[in-house]
Amino acid sequence: MPPTRTKRAAGRPHHRVLTRENITKAALDVIGVRGYGGFTMSSLAAKLQVAPSALYNHASSKQEVLRWIQDDLMAKVDVSGFTGRTWEEAVRIWASSYRDVFIQHTPLIPVIAVLQVGGAPRTLAMYEAVTAGFLRAGWEEARIVPAIVALESFIFGSAFDAVAPEDIFDTGPLTDESPRFTAAVAAAAARIGGEAAEEAFEAGLGALIHGFSSPGTRQQPSS
Repeated sequence: MPPTRTKRAAGRPHHRVLTRENITKAALDVIGVRGYGGFTMSSLAAKLQVAPSALYNHASSKQEVLRWIQDDLMAKVDVSGFTGRTWEEAVRIWASSYRDVFIQHTPLIPVIAVLQVGGAPRTLAMYEAVTAGFLRAGWEEARIVPAIVALESFIFGSAFDAVAPEDIFDTGPLTDESPRFTAAVAAAAARIGGEAAEEAFEAGLGALIHGFSSPGTRQQPSS
């Protein structure tokens, strides 16, 4: 006998199925199973048990749903350090959290890079908290956004590096053409083993923080 299907009760549902929050949650569920490569509006409609046409009445495109996912993920980035830590400590906490969130969602990074922040309230809340922390640390207003952009560029690249193959720098049959680089790769592997991505992240972040620091921005604990 065919399996019995549960029918939806007649009439309007007690709760709206197609809210931004429910669509975003369902999209993340689909991505968790299928990956970003298998995520389509049809697969999302099937997860929500609605017709694709009904879904399009609430989300105009896959790109819009990806924007909602990005905004949902930004709420998970830790900005708490900007209200009670030194500027350096706060940036380290923020950058590490930011990277950790997007290590799990690297396919979203190219989407984020070209999206406007309008219509993304959680993303704006994150930037507002970071900006407030920079201002409290004595940063000139005009220097803040360039610094954030530079840090984000590094964070996104580090997220990709964290999921790259461990042998990405294996020179293979071209070893004789790049002996110095090959030796440097071997020396790094001998010293830090499988922690290359973490080592690179900490070294790069430290260099950025040091480079940004100046007498006008050397931090005092935020009140």
